[in-house]
Amino acid sequence: MKIVPPIDAAWVLIESAESPMHFGSLQIYSLPAGAGQDYVSRVVAELRKPEPLAPPYSQKLKDWALSGLVPAWVEAEKVDLEYHIQHIALPAPGGDAELSALVAELQSRSLDMTLPLWECHVIEGLAHRRFALFMKIHHSLMDGVSGMHLLQQGLSTDRKSRHMPAPWSLHRKHAAPPAGPGEHPHSGLKHVLDFVFGQVKSAPDLYHAFGAFLHSARVKAGSDLSVPYLAPKTPFNGRTSTQRRFASRQLPLERLHAVASRAGVTVNDVFLAVCGGALRRYLADLNALPEQALIAGIPVSVRAKGDTSACTAVTFMLASMGTEEEDPLRRLREVHRSTHAAKEHLHGLRREALTDYTLLLMTPYAIELLTGLGGHGHPVFNVVVSNVPGPAEPLYFNGARLEAIFPMSILTHGQSLNITVLSYAGQLHIGFTACAKAIPHVQHLADYTGDAFEELAALVLHPTARRQSGAPRKPRVAARHSSPRKRRPELSSI
Repeated sequence: MKIVPPIDAAWVLIESAESPMHFGSLQIYSLPAGAGQDYVSRVVAELRKPEPLAPPYSQKLKDWALSGLVPAWVEAEKVDLEYHIQHIALPAPGGDAELSALVAELQSRSLDMTLPLWECHVIEGLAHRRFALFMKIHHSLMDGVSGMHLLQQGLSTDRKSRHMPAPWSLHRKHAAPPAGPGEHPHSGLKHVLDFVFGQVKSAPDLYHAFGAFLHSARVKAGSDLSVPYLAPKTPFNGRTSTQRRFASRQLPLERLHAVASRAGVTVNDVFLAVCGGALRRYLADLNALPEQALIAGIPVSVRAKGDTSACTAVTFMLASMGTEEEDPLRRLREVHRSTHAAKEHLHGLRREALTDYTLLLMTPYAIELLTGLGGHGHPVFNVVVSNVPGPAEPLYFNGARLEAIFPMSILTHGQSLNITVLSYAGQLHIGFTACAKAIPHVQHLADYTGDAFEELAALVLHPTARRQSGAPRKPRVAARHSSPRKRRPELSSI
């Protein structure tokens, strides 16, 4: 038995019918040349071959006395691969709209919490000689970085590679390290005590971090640091339903880099400002645009370099999306100032304090969810905007080229919209996961995102086309100040 770490355990404890805590990835492949009509069926048969499974695919939750307080993992004695790997066919020729509707329905269904917490759905019948894999896995098992690493284990840069192992198969190159001694049931108490002593050790860092939030809340307009639980209410910050909607969009990574370079900001700044422009237009259509800027919760990886372990290793930084600004350049400048302040805020924390910081930041929200009050008060932030780095080269699965990969993420009461982007082979692949009740026309938001990017790109890359808005010709990057007394963690959006 292995006790689930505190942050991973939170995903288990707040699981509900309206808020299943699994995320997914939609992988779209093109059939290799010469593939017959039975190609996908043979793929399914290969994936279902009874081979030893690697953690976390072989793990399930232990049913024991403290399950409701201290979840624990055990190895499953048997895993039914015919259940976990399912074969689906869309009526041919299936288009993107039909595929989006299907994966939204699959994402709406909770995982069986008594089994290993993952599923793979192989989907055929797509137009243009394509098929798809939709993977869903519980967030308590991994985050976006580790999920992307495990996915790539079953892919190759060589289109001629065949007989490639599934990512859940245990094989020599990716074998798990030898298991340590099993944890005794009362080790759960040890985890609690370790957490308490860790809080004491991290107290100075936490005092300064949350003191900065308090100062920013007091001065308001005098600070660029966004404050949790003060975000404005929007239609997607209420209660969520059990049904999901999904839409996707691609943006060219080279042009995003060009805009960021010309504007003197980061690619993440550009993407956040583009999302802000799309949300501003979407909410204006509903006559629900607040005067106050929407706040994004941006997951940030806190992994040590080279760490690809299957667990959650993230914290959050909060940043303005500039939705109160009509002008795209002013919006970009505001986003840049806000993200810079947020990064400096996190850089003030030692790596050892980041887990405690994340738990303290999100505990009030977790309590709301556990007590049924989620979605009634002010949200901790308005929307999660996540960026998962992916491979730059095209990848193949047994000769089938991976054409696109779109991420899908979790929703909770108070957070009925998630925007996750994954970079792959020169494109940003954006997945919009939404509550069907809160955002019934999520495809509009995806379309508006493309429009917002084109508008911003035109203003930045073609100065003569700029509107006379009084905005500077080039947003200036604020000076970065570092403290020599504290070691900075390596931070990257995920």
